[in-house]
Amino acid sequence: MDIVGDRSAANLRALLTAMPADPRAREFATRLVEGVSADLGHLDELLAQVITNWSIGRLSRIDHNILRLAAWELLNLEDVPARVTMDEAIELAKRYGDRHSSQFVNGVLDELASRLGLKHKGDQDLAAAKG
Repeated sequence: MDIVGDRSAANLRALLTAMPADPRAREFATRLVEGVSADLGHLDELLAQVITNWSIGRLSRIDHNILRLAAWELLNLEDVPARVTMDEAIELAKRYGDRHSSQFVNGVLDELASRLGLKHKGDQDLAAAKG
C-alpha cells in the first residue's frame, strides 16, 4: 500500500482478500494498517526524533513500515506488552529486511519506548501469564 501510494480501505480489503488468514488476524491487521494510516505524520515525527544520524527518507520501505506499525502499536494497544510489540517487529525485520534490519529496528524501538515511557508497558501482564 505504501509503494503504490493507495492507503484506501478498498485497497486494504483487496490485499487482505488475496492473502489467506484467520479472521482475527485480518481484523488485527486491519486495525494496525488503519491506525498507522491515520497517524502517519505523527508516527514519522516520533521516529525522526529517535533516529540519529539518519533521516526518515533514507529508511528502506520495509524498515520504515515495520517501525511505523510497532510505534503505533506501542502507543495505542494497551493490551499488548511493549516487549511483545518489539519482539514481533524484530522478527518481521529479520524475515523481510536486510541483514542489519533487525538490529536497527531493535535499537530504534528500544529508544522510542524509553523516550515515551512505554518500555515496560505490560511487563506485569507478561510475568503473570508466565507465572
